[in-house]
Amino acid sequence: MRKTIINSLAALTIMTVATNIECAGANPLISGSDAPYGTMPFTKLTASDYEQGILEGMKIQNQEIEAICNQRSVPTFENTIVALDRSGRVLNRSVMALSNLEHATGDTTLMNTLTKLTPAMSDHSANIMLNERLFDRIKQVYDLRDKDTSLNDEDRRLIEKTYRSFVHSGANLKGDDRDKFRRLNAELSDLNVRFSQNVTNAMKDTARRMWLKADDLTGIPESIKSAYRAAAAEALADEGKPDDGSLYLVTIFRPSLGPFMMYSDRRDLREKLYKLNASTNMSGEFNNMQILKDIANIRLEIARLMGRKNFAEYQLEETMAGDPATVMSFLGDLREAYTEPMRKEVNEIQEFARRTQGADFTLMPWDYSYWSDKLKNERYAFNDEDLRPYFELNRTIDGVFGLATKLYGYKFKEISNVEKYHQDVRVYEVYKKDGELLGLLYADFFYRAGKAPGAWMTEFRAESKDDEGRKTLPLISIVCNFSKPVGNDPVLLTADEVETFLHEFGHALHGLSSEAKYESLSGTNVDHDFVELFSQFNENFLTRKEYLDGFARHYKTGKKIPADLLDRFVKSAQYGAAYSTMRQLGFGYLDMAYHTIEEPLRASLDIEAFESEAQKPVRVFEPVEGCVISPAFGHIFSGGYAAGYYGYKWAEELDADAFKAFKENGIFDQKTAGKFLKMLQAGDTKDPMELYIEFRGKKPTVDALLERDGLK
Repeated sequence: MRKTIINSLAALTIMTVATNIECAGANPLISGSDAPYGTMPFTKLTASDYEQGILEGMKIQNQEIEAICNQRSVPTFENTIVALDRSGRVLNRSVMALSNLEHATGDTTLMNTLTKLTPAMSDHSANIMLNERLFDRIKQVYDLRDKDTSLNDEDRRLIEKTYRSFVHSGANLKGDDRDKFRRLNAELSDLNVRFSQNVTNAMKDTARRMWLKADDLTGIPESIKSAYRAAAAEALADEGKPDDGSLYLVTIFRPSLGPFMMYSDRRDLREKLYKLNASTNMSGEFNNMQILKDIANIRLEIARLMGRKNFAEYQLEETMAGDPATVMSFLGDLREAYTEPMRKEVNEIQEFARRTQGADFTLMPWDYSYWSDKLKNERYAFNDEDLRPYFELNRTIDGVFGLATKLYGYKFKEISNVEKYHQDVRVYEVYKKDGELLGLLYADFFYRAGKAPGAWMTEFRAESKDDEGRKTLPLISIVCNFSKPVGNDPVLLTADEVETFLHEFGHALHGLSSEAKYESLSGTNVDHDFVELFSQFNENFLTRKEYLDGFARHYKTGKKIPADLLDRFVKSAQYGAAYSTMRQLGFGYLDMAYHTIEEPLRASLDIEAFESEAQKPVRVFEPVEGCVISPAFGHIFSGGYAAGYYGYKWAEELDADAFKAFKENGIFDQKTAGKFLKMLQAGDTKDPMELYIEFRGKKPTVDALLERDGLK
């Protein structure tokens, strides 16, 4: 999941969009849109409109904050906490729209606009969070919260979260320390944006692609070859070069890179592509090597300013884990459980390869996908391409959305009366079982040049309610990078891509299902180590026959997945689980290494050596010279997961345990689904562990995860 730029600006995380401010002008970001559901007329908006919306939004919110602070009335929940929560409508709307489009389109003008405005937005954030008069009012309400009998649990939760957010953002600092905190956060926000944009731009670098001939593509399935040929034709046309039909283009974007690494018989080309991908942002115009050091060092300064030894200690205060020791213990327990199974998996793959490659063959990182797939195919007579004909995109959309229908009774209706930011985007109305409209879902499925890599969920507007209970409908978006159709050919997804779709759809359901009153407590505004539960939970259904039989049909024959193929797929699902876990743990250890430093990283620090040492406890392969993760590790340096990447595995423990309840009662059991839906609806209105125990009746353990991975 990707949070918008708001989430990297500490103060804006609690700002919402419900105040009735009358703003004149033709800019719908300021005046509000008269389009259906208040959606944005994207095709009519220019970069200057976004800039005007953000600048005017900050001005309006400043007026709202002044109105709160200048009251003569005694601070109360309504006149201070709620008023603050409902401020910033114009600013939020503008920032969400700009940051989402910048990421999904890669438009250079929008990127420059966001870069230009980031310092002002950071300063605006600091002005709010370091406003002493405002914090004094918040603290008065916080101190008396237990004596106010008119408050319900959600009200108290909002008071506590607002107070802690201000404290976490420096409200208790005095004098020079306040100025320093402001300066550091401004620098950090600018560096976060620069890091992210460098990653996006490096993915478009023409030096990071391979032009190949047909003879270079041995082992590649025909459907993938067609995609490479189409990519070549598009690139040549964009560059105004002739196309004789003989060239194929392979890039480091995941839909292009992944299949090549898995199927190409050309080890030399796999190595070349691996190194092209693993050396991004290390040098040249989009170099992030010094930027990442600056980010880590500024975070350390912020932590010290707040009286903490390191950034992880500071950051983890607002999570389920709570502190670095708990995270490291968690990662260590998984390392202990998965290390030997991982070594066994890798040794088996290497021995398998040596049958044909010779006794001196050594498995390298660019060999793993290729030989792992070959062994899986021999062992289970299963190849990832075997399932592709059964996952035609339109039927898969029906199937993925249909999961919410089976579990929660939701209905989806594609509509055409809402403007889209790109012609490939689809928009759906989402309805509850009783016919009530939940919100809108934007779905942007296809890769295009400039689009950021990966997949994510975000929102253009979050759910909330006014005092009369009238609901602001959420506008939720999921973005993927599936290969576009070639000619009249259908779009056929791999099982891995279906899993990605299910994952992001789980986040979307979290945003759509929200029933919180206050926007800062709604939807996905929960702890980072809790938010992935709802996305990863959905992935469990991909190996269940009773689910797949509902939509997975061969695109030519219309037949269901044959029982033997499905059985082989299910049995192969555990294959490589230990390797995959150790790889994830490697990211987690690297994240914690950067954020548990207690002395600044030197400008001369060798990032390759630092990364190698950090990942040593869970290393699968020896480091390859010139190849590192760090300078393109957007999750922790620009994506809101700093000291939080462990959360994916933490949430896996939760999702495996949660799905076990469904396996015990029936995977579509309505009573179990109803209890799970209450967690989806709750957002951050309750402590996440309390919510989980209400659903499951107990705390989660790692047992279900080990069982799912075949280790128990």
